[in-house]
Amino acid sequence: MPQQEEERILQANNRRFNSLFEYPDNSIKTSKYSFFNFLPVNLFEQFQRLANAYFLILLFLQLIPQISSLAWYTTVIPLIVVLSITGVKDAIDDVKRHQSDQQVNNRSVLILVNGRIEENKWRNVQVGDIIKLENDHPVTADVLLLSSSEPYGLTYIETADLDGETNLKVKQAVSATSDMEDNLELLSAFNGEVRCEPPNNKLDRFSGTLSYLGDTYFLDYERLLLRGCIIRNTDWCYGLVVYTGPDTKLMQNSGRSTFKRTHIDHLMNVLVLWIFMLLGGMCFLLSIGHGIWESNRGYHFQAFLPWERYITSSAASSALAFWSYFIVLNTMVPISLYVSVEIIRLGNSYYINWDRKMFYAPKNTPAQARTTTLNEELGQVEYVFSDKTGTLTENVMIFNKCSINGKTYGYSYDENGQCVPKSPSNKVDFSYNHLADPKFSFYDKTLVEAVKSEDPLVYLFFLCLSLCHTVMSEEKVEGELVYQAQSPDEGALVTASRNFGFVFHSRTPETITVIEMGRVRVYRLLAILDFSNERKRMSVIVQTPEDRVMLFCKGADTIIYELLHPSCAALSDVTMDQLDDFASEGLRTLMVAYRELDKAFFQTWIKKHGEAWLTLENREKKLALVYEEIERDLVLLGATAIEDKLQSGVPETIVTLNKAKIKIWVLTGDKQETAVNIAYSCRIFKDEMDAVFMVEGTDRETVLEELRTARKKMKPESLLESDPINIYLARKSKMPFKAVDEVPNGSYGLVISGCSLAYALESNTEFELLRTACMCKGVVCCRMTPLQKAQVVDLVKRYKKVVTLAIGDGANDIGMIKAAHIGVGISGQEGMQATLSSDFSFCQFRYLQRLLLVHGRWSYNRMCKFLSYFFYKNFAFTLVHFWYAFFNGFSAQTVYDIWFITFYNLIYTSLPILGLSLFEKDVNETWSLCYPELYEPGQHNLYFNKKEFIKCLLHGIYSSFVLFFVPMGTVFNSERSDGKDISDFQSFSLLVQTTLIWVMTMQIALSTTYWTMINHAFTWGSLGLYFCILFLLCSDGLCLMFPSVFNFLGVARNGLNQPQMWLCLVLSSVLCLIPLMGYNFLKPILWPINVDKVLNRIHFCLKHPLPPPVQIKVKHPGLRRSAYAFSHKQGFGALITSGKTLKSRAFTRR
Repeated sequence: MPQQEEERILQANNRRFNSLFEYPDNSIKTSKYSFFNFLPVNLFEQFQRLANAYFLILLFLQLIPQISSLAWYTTVIPLIVVLSITGVKDAIDDVKRHQSDQQVNNRSVLILVNGRIEENKWRNVQVGDIIKLENDHPVTADVLLLSSSEPYGLTYIETADLDGETNLKVKQAVSATSDMEDNLELLSAFNGEVRCEPPNNKLDRFSGTLSYLGDTYFLDYERLLLRGCIIRNTDWCYGLVVYTGPDTKLMQNSGRSTFKRTHIDHLMNVLVLWIFMLLGGMCFLLSIGHGIWESNRGYHFQAFLPWERYITSSAASSALAFWSYFIVLNTMVPISLYVSVEIIRLGNSYYINWDRKMFYAPKNTPAQARTTTLNEELGQVEYVFSDKTGTLTENVMIFNKCSINGKTYGYSYDENGQCVPKSPSNKVDFSYNHLADPKFSFYDKTLVEAVKSEDPLVYLFFLCLSLCHTVMSEEKVEGELVYQAQSPDEGALVTASRNFGFVFHSRTPETITVIEMGRVRVYRLLAILDFSNERKRMSVIVQTPEDRVMLFCKGADTIIYELLHPSCAALSDVTMDQLDDFASEGLRTLMVAYRELDKAFFQTWIKKHGEAWLTLENREKKLALVYEEIERDLVLLGATAIEDKLQSGVPETIVTLNKAKIKIWVLTGDKQETAVNIAYSCRIFKDEMDAVFMVEGTDRETVLEELRTARKKMKPESLLESDPINIYLARKSKMPFKAVDEVPNGSYGLVISGCSLAYALESNTEFELLRTACMCKGVVCCRMTPLQKAQVVDLVKRYKKVVTLAIGDGANDIGMIKAAHIGVGISGQEGMQATLSSDFSFCQFRYLQRLLLVHGRWSYNRMCKFLSYFFYKNFAFTLVHFWYAFFNGFSAQTVYDIWFITFYNLIYTSLPILGLSLFEKDVNETWSLCYPELYEPGQHNLYFNKKEFIKCLLHGIYSSFVLFFVPMGTVFNSERSDGKDISDFQSFSLLVQTTLIWVMTMQIALSTTYWTMINHAFTWGSLGLYFCILFLLCSDGLCLMFPSVFNFLGVARNGLNQPQMWLCLVLSSVLCLIPLMGYNFLKPILWPINVDKVLNRIHFCLKHPLPPPVQIKVKHPGLRRSAYAFSHKQGFGALITSGKTLKSRAFTRR
């Protein structure tokens, strides 16, 4: 296929012709490696770590005998182990991706081949094939709809995996092919040629032409079924494959897999570079010292210490000494650092997998860390980007409460009439209604009594709900009605009316059949005044069996309120107060009203309606004006309150994360009304906010003006050139740069639609969007494409330089999950696509607070303590050689025994720090969740950064100075109690290394705040193990058997029984530990940070427990939110009245 495809050309049933264009097959690939490229690609990724590259260079140097002061295998074995552990882990992760790909690619599909339907695999589908799709099956590829089992080639689909919407959508086949139906002979003979746009990521756009039998037909988005959709309420349909595999719009929006590395990984690369430069500087300095010493002393000392034959001068010897010291001092960056980091990350990943409080029993699904490289990043998150449907909500709509004639229904009462919490024992029994939906629950028995008492207003209320909708019903089994609703809200309302005895049974283009309390009544459908985003309401006009003409209307409360008859003023005020109560509970509200029409007036109106319907210019506008003539003077019946059921604990989780200064942005494909209501329900938006800005512009200039207007209100000085931030931005000409935080003058929210976002994300406006959005407490982006979700995440990543987390449950969330630093998949209603592309997964949004505030915070704290200690202990260990160089002629001789060098990082100091890094807890999980402010240090990376690294370096230099000169002073010209000299190299070496181990053990003990038996065993056990190994290596038997390898015969026994040795050990330990203890004591007093204050509060609470606070419900009158959310586009009204939904095509309009 050409690199830049300008136009796609394909011919039905002609694989030979289509193969000329080399279109890809229908297989997908989300894995990173193949069998052949795994080794080179994975090694390339691993050697992006400078430390790995550094040790590879060091290995080559150690192979040169003239400069090698250590054996080559001391580097190659740890390097191979590190690369192997990481490689195996990456391979396991990628094998899971391969298995997922295989599962999808090997699904079955029915393909039309030579006049017969054959079963094949998805991967074998090619462009130009005709495939058969069946009810409740996913669409295999992007296909052009040719025919279906429904009249007029209609096909109903659900697009939850694409845009998060669960409402029903309808597509219609091309008129030239819809008559083919399932005639295989006609379909096999079909040879139409399609010319259409090249593959792109626009989910709501498609254009092309179909040439067939000499005619040309225009193709648009309404003819295209996208991969990822589910066929609903349609027995079968046939489609022509247009886009396959990576060319499908779903895959075009899925983003690409990237190698995710933590901020600490990037920091360690910088620090390794610093250490490398420091190492080079020290080696250069010591080599100069070596050259000077050789010139002044060594040259004249050759009779006793001759130069090697390859050394011709002191300069040549100095050059070789540089590389010898490069090898001796290589432990400044030990390879065991990365082994330990991988072990720590693996251990903390298992904590997530084993966390019983993140286990979801109904699905028997635990939380899962799908990668082990991002744990500490979980403790640094500042922005969370969340999907709505299936992530914050359960994707279930429930009829929760209602108000009829000023009386509220939906609360549960006991025998004494007292309001009590809802419980199964209070559930209304609908057994009297054999057509009731058994899954429907309601807890207020007074409403059933009102229905049975035939209260006329209650009767009209439920009659309105059973008539005023565009739901389609199907009775596959007698007595079992199945509703297909254009939106979940409509389904919930019709189901509620059904259970209360007003059962919507069936419809034709002219009638609606309702079973009212067991009586079958047929209403003549005179007109549907359909829903639109501008109208925010819908109405139906029906003729009752008693020959009355009635208009029933339901819609947004703010709209219906203005259309009511003046006589309803008192009732409307009461109802509005009740709506306030509903809204404060996060319920989606709408008003219900009716009007009885005069027949003469209706006849006049219906003529105007017909004329407006038939007009070609401005038809929608004219229809809206006609609708307004009749939708007036309405009589209020009441209001409904639907619960878009949030997942358990979502509001509490978001409030907790906000306290941790984590900003939540909702990125959803759902409509604005729905998204905003959910934002209020889950406390992303709050009623007490100063303002919530709506950005709804349809061109770049309008969007830019709306963003600047919002920013002006939040921070008026931000538009002035004299503003410090604008001055800073003016100096930063290179893009992107780090955007500094701006503080608004209040609490604000932002809502922006996908259409406006398309302009806001352009290069010359994206920074304006970022500045405005980042000043808001909460942001909701609605009607978004999957690509826009990824673009928003990337925008924050590029400019804010903070850790981002994206969480979602559908295929439409894959792009942002891959784009964010951390991707979390919810195992929810929309399949496993998001989970398979995620770094972490669990079943409920509420587990996010444990993932971040408990596991993330602990992992970050542990990793920072580990790195600080690890660098310190290796600086102290290695820099002793630097001081020793001034006493050994800069000869690159080591201070320590070769076995001590081998075991220092491998055995003596590895287990204590691993124990701390796996079990350390500064506070327990309860306090971590009670005080989210403890999370803040990770966001600003306070515990390990370049400044902390410098402190480690200075501390290491000081400790190495003490560790060298205090033992040097102890053994210099000293003697034993029996008068024998102990001023020898081996005794000095023993004293330095023993003091070093003792100091390191005390340091790790002081750093540990949470002691377990394992910590005690590792810490004190390692110290005991050192002495055991020391006496073994210095034992008579071992040294006599292998004198060339073990040459410290009797040193331990003779050295450690001298009192000055132990005095030196105590003195060195005190001198090394005093600065640390003094700094840790004075820092919270002299330079306190917020966390120190919180920890003091926790310690106070532990000593003086406080009584639990009393929860007071605060009501905010006048803050009313409409949540009318029936459909996202034009409703099904025109489709219903056209009769195209009927199985039988023979009907006559009256």
